[in-house]
This record gives sequence, structure tokens and C-alpha cells, in this order.
Amino acid sequence: AISQGEEIYVIDPNLCTECVGHYDEPQCQQVCPVDCIPLDTSNVESKDELMQKYLIITGKA
Repeated sequence: AISQGEEIYVIDPNLCTECVGHYDEPQCQQVCPVDCIPLDTSNVESKDELMQKYLIITGKA
């Protein structure tokens, strides 16, 4: 879900599951050395919605 943009890395909201299905917390926020990855308040999804997206993306749906 993370790729290199022209100046900064960008997160594709269509592919981001906030690590639901893999980890308890978004790993990008855990490993980033600076506080620069806010949650997208214009694209709020429930844990159930994120899990459904994870299942579709991984082919486990």
C-alpha cells in the first residue's frame, strides 16, 4: 500500500488495511522515525471493513 511518490512516500487507501489481518497496529506508524503518518480522517473504515479488504486483497475472501 506504500509506494514512493515524487517527493514523499504515499499510501494507497484502496490497498491499506492499517495492518488489520497482519498486526494489531499500523506498522508504518510504528517504524517511522518521525511522527509523519496521520490516519486519513476523510477515509475512516471500521476494523470489519479493513478485515474484508484484507481478505479480498489476499485472495482469502
